[in-house]
Amino acid sequence: MRILLGVLFLAGLAWAQSNPATKPDAGASASPNTASELTIPAGTKVPVALKHAVSSKGTREGDGVYAETTFPVVANGRVLIPAGTFVQGRISHIQRGGRIKGRAEVLMHFTTLIYPSGYTVLLPGAVENAPGVDKTSVKDEEGTIRSDSQKGEKIGTVASTAGTGAVVGGLSNGGKGALIGAGVGGAVGTAIAMLTRGNDVKLDAGTTLEIVIQRDVPLDASRVPTSTRAYSSTQ
Repeated sequence: MRILLGVLFLAGLAWAQSNPATKPDAGASASPNTASELTIPAGTKVPVALKHAVSSKGTREGDGVYAETTFPVVANGRVLIPAGTFVQGRISHIQRGGRIKGRAEVLMHFTTLIYPSGYTVLLPGAVENAPGVDKTSVKDEEGTIRSDSQKGEKIGTVASTAGTGAVVGGLSNGGKGALIGAGVGGAVGTAIAMLTRGNDVKLDAGTTLEIVIQRDVPLDASRVPTSTRAYSSTQ
């Protein structure tokens, strides 16, 4: 009997070793979704071009912002955001330049990434840099684009007008007239400078911006194209 039991045990052991269904899966402890997950890391910078114009004069708070990525974002040899992917956002704050003080400002936040397949991802994005916008700078971490100061230009207006008044006064009444003319001209120049608004922030269609992703954004790898360009953006 012992011999028979021993033979049966050995036969069962041999069968188990030869049957792959009974072998433990070496990858069973790994997450089944690992291969299908990607992440856009916080701090990733994404170059985009605006699809329509935005300005501190004609745009209102709450208006939509529409842009398109101009260069692919790649990490660890895998495309995360192909060039030509749509980026959508919204105007958070608009301020026109003041007549006496206060510069024009535009603040926008990007909220959505839209892949060519229609796959949509929510993201927090802010303007990091505005290389395509003249006479402006990005003033804070929120990404506010602010026009440069016109203090020098306004002083130039006052000085130029005063100088013209002095010339006219000098021609009419000699030295005393020159002083009077300079005073009148300076007053006129000051009035012109005070009544003139500061420059508006103008971002034409095609303006290039660099946005930064503010937190990690998970992606479904199966829905993200592996090519560096989503499609041809030329019409």
